[in-house]
Amino acid sequence: MLLRAESASSSRIEHLTASSKAIALAELGDTSRRNATEIVANAAAMHEALDTADRLDAAGILATHAALLGTVDPDGAGRWRTRQVWIGRSSYGPHTADFVAPHHTRIPGAIDDLVAFMHRDDLPVLVHGALAHAQFETIHPFTDGNGRTGRALLHSLLRAKGLTRRVTVPVSAGLLVEVDAYFEALTAYRAGDPLPIVERMSEAAFAAAGNGRELVDDLETIRGMWVDQLDARRQATVWRAIDVVLRRPVLDSALLQAELGVTAQAANAAIDLLVGVGALRQFTDGRRNRKFEAPAVLAALDAFAERGGRRRAGQRLSE
Repeated sequence: MLLRAESASSSRIEHLTASSKAIALAELGDTSRRNATEIVANAAAMHEALDTADRLDAAGILATHAALLGTVDPDGAGRWRTRQVWIGRSSYGPHTADFVAPHHTRIPGAIDDLVAFMHRDDLPVLVHGALAHAQFETIHPFTDGNGRTGRALLHSLLRAKGLTRRVTVPVSAGLLVEVDAYFEALTAYRAGDPLPIVERMSEAAFAAAGNGRELVDDLETIRGMWVDQLDARRQATVWRAIDVVLRRPVLDSALLQAELGVTAQAANAAIDLLVGVGALRQFTDGRRNRKFEAPAVLAALDAFAERGGRRRAGQRLSE
C-alpha cells in the first residue's frame, strides 16, 4: 500500500495524477486512463528497484527504467539515451536551458562512478541516498523517466543499506509538500552545494513517515470496523479477504481467487459478506464481470495523497 502511494506521489511530481480508484482499476487491467496506467508502471519500477536492491548496479537501474516505460516507450525503455537532453526554456536547443545534461557518450562512465559511490559505507544512509539521487538526476541518463527512476533508485539504496526493511517510506509524498524547493535543491547541487538536497530529502522523509503513519492508522480503523460488523465462522474466507481488500481496494472475484487460492464460490461468498457490511460496493452493472470498490479505503488513500500535496498550517520547511 505504501509503495503504491509512493509511486503515485512520485508520478504526481511529474504532473501525472490519477485518483486511487483509477489506479486500482489500472491494476486490474483497465488501460483507458493513461496517467493511471503510467502510475501502475511506476509501481512496477519501484518493485524492480527493491528487488534489485542487493545489487545496486547499472543493470538494476536499467531494469527499473524498463519496468517504468516498457509499455509507454518500448524502444527507449531500459536503454541509456543516445542524444543530448536539457531542461527548461526552449525545445529548439540547449543554449538558454536551465540545465544541460552530460553528453550521452559520458553516461556509462558516470553511472559506473555513481554505482561505486552507492557502494560506499561511510555515510549516513539518508544523506547517502539524497546525494546519490541528486547525482543520478544530474547525469540524466534517460530521455524520459529520469525523475521517477531516480526516486525509485533512492528506495533501492535505502533498502540495500538496511534503513528500510519491510516498508517503503513515501518520500515523494513529502517532496510534494514543496516541489519547487526540491527542484531548487537539485539546481543547487549541480552548482556545487549539496546541503539543500540533503535537507530537503530529510524533511521529506520525516514528513512522509508521519503521513504514512496516519494512513496506517486510518486503515487499521477501517479494518476494525469491518471485523466488528462481520458475522462469519472463524475459518471463512472472508477473514483473509479483508486484508486483500485493504491492499487492493478495487477488485473482482478472479483477483480474490488468485490472491487467496480459493474457488469462485468461496471468493463470491466472501465478497457478498463484505458488501453486506458496507466494506465493498459494486460499481458495475449486472451479475457478469462484477467489480467492487472499498469506498473507505479509497477515501483514506485520497486523503493521504491530499495531505502529501499541501503544507500544513504553520508548517515551516525547517521544522
